[in-house]
Amino acid sequence: MPHLSDEDLYLWNEGTHYTSYEKMGAHPQDDGTQFAVWAPNAYRVSVMGDFNGWTPDANVLEKRDGGIWEGFVAGASPGDKYKYRIQANYTEYDRTDPFAFRMEAPAQNTYEGLSAIITDLDGYDWQDGDWMETREGPGSLDGPLSIYEVHLGSWMHEEPGQSLGYREIAEPLADHVEELGFTHVEFMPLAEHPYYGSWGYQVLGYYAPTFRYGSPDDLKFLIDTLHERGIGVIMDWVPGHFATDPQGLSYFDGSHLFEYGDPLMRSHPDWGTNVFDFGKPGVRSFLISNALFWLDEYHVDGLRVDAVASMLYRDYSREGDWSPNVYGGRENLEAISLLQDTNERVYEEFPEALMLAEESTAWPGVSTPVDYGGLGFLYKWNMGWMHDTLDYVEKEPVHRQYHHGELTWTLSWAFSENYTLPLSHDEVVHGKESLWGKMPGDDWQKAANLRLLYAQQFGHPGKKLLFMGAEFGQYHEWNHDQELEWWLTENDLHAGIQQWLGDLNHLYTEHPALWNDEEDGFELISYDYRENSVLAYLRRNGDEELLFLLNFTPVVRSDYRIGMPEPGRYGVRLNSDAEVYEGSGVGPAAVHTDDASAHGRDQSAVFTLPPLGALILERDG
Repeated sequence: MPHLSDEDLYLWNEGTHYTSYEKMGAHPQDDGTQFAVWAPNAYRVSVMGDFNGWTPDANVLEKRDGGIWEGFVAGASPGDKYKYRIQANYTEYDRTDPFAFRMEAPAQNTYEGLSAIITDLDGYDWQDGDWMETREGPGSLDGPLSIYEVHLGSWMHEEPGQSLGYREIAEPLADHVEELGFTHVEFMPLAEHPYYGSWGYQVLGYYAPTFRYGSPDDLKFLIDTLHERGIGVIMDWVPGHFATDPQGLSYFDGSHLFEYGDPLMRSHPDWGTNVFDFGKPGVRSFLISNALFWLDEYHVDGLRVDAVASMLYRDYSREGDWSPNVYGGRENLEAISLLQDTNERVYEEFPEALMLAEESTAWPGVSTPVDYGGLGFLYKWNMGWMHDTLDYVEKEPVHRQYHHGELTWTLSWAFSENYTLPLSHDEVVHGKESLWGKMPGDDWQKAANLRLLYAQQFGHPGKKLLFMGAEFGQYHEWNHDQELEWWLTENDLHAGIQQWLGDLNHLYTEHPALWNDEEDGFELISYDYRENSVLAYLRRNGDEELLFLLNFTPVVRSDYRIGMPEPGRYGVRLNSDAEVYEGSGVGPAAVHTDDASAHGRDQSAVFTLPPLGALILERDG
């Protein structure tokens, strides 16, 4: 009896087999394993592995409609390694299963011969039922979302050069994230990738967690542990391009099956990878199923989709060497449709999921539902906020008065999408320096500037994301071969940064005024602070209001009058210059309003603004 039904074949060939991972690949049974692979250009496909002495002719598969080959191999069992021998164009190709649930570690110094491993994914006993029933995806629009971005291999090492595995990292990572108050962890790609230096963004095995940190069950244990501690898990997903290693997807069946046949569109000039042909039904079934697979099998709470801009535009980074769409335009219509279909299907099957887009252009409607003409993501990374804000804080304070608009300009589009404010790994590599290294001044001023930057991130409309190491002000830019500079947390200045970041996170999660990212949740008090490099604004939700005052110069501003929203006493909830953060201790514990008008308000208060400091206040009662 065939493993794939006629309906399976119909859906695959239509590009709508959204659970194809339940039928494609290797699925162990009681007395053997069922195999299925897509190779329409082949005239013969066999499976070879530990179960048949790697004999190419021992187990030949049967061809079905649409070029899917399938067959049952008695005696093949979990743990056995296998590959497909594909014969096409009078040539033999040995290929790793595109649907492999696990892949072996490659031989030293080579990635030739990488084999898949038959794996049963049904054996893990999940303990996160309470989390799965109460987690929120779209509900986070009206709630806190603060993300800690992690490259698992370089977060912490057991000894130099030896990364913690999925199981070993689970408790210390959960402790760290919980203590600092982040709501979610975002893992840079954990799907199998041959080249470690690609950080996971050049994927070979889309359905296999990388061998580097353990087994599929080990990854489930890590996610389970985070969930039990009340921490969500987002995973980076890379549907735009894939690794060109010969055992993988490239030229899979002796034809350009997964990638574009068009040589102008086939290779990505920035990364040396191959680009998926997004219009092929088999590719669409493969990719959309993969998004659902991680949400289903691994209980992942959301996907951050990498390099969306490179998918949307056919001329992205191509400098004139590209092929237009059917209408002569630069928009990649098939990729747009794929992203829309993926988001629609995700929210049909997992309405509590988070879908985030790393999209760096002004493409409209990234976080608008598909029914209204958008791409259907829940959030878009606000790359403009990141660039403008970092450009501003990198400047010496004496020059900031001439660039004050970089802080306020971001408000002109802050409400056009559902934004996440990213201070990600991309900003601390390739000679860009760490966030600490970007800050001007001596060590004290660097620490103060960094605390001020985080205050602005948490005060500005949008959800929050911070890359690992930035929470304590890592000295050097990120190196994927080394663990974070944890020793810095023994230094008072760096420990103060970490304490400040944690206190900001806890304030954020406790105050709905900081979650309200609609226009009525933000009010800039005045535009007239350019010469003093001061920023003053309100965050509000209903009757709750928080006042942010930020002084971007190392000068103490005494007798600084600010118009206040209501009369009364305002207590300082957080002061980035407090001694507990290794600040200078300047700034009030509270202020009282008086009847002097300022900034169009009948009430105002006089402040002493700390140097390179942020005050966050709340009215008593």
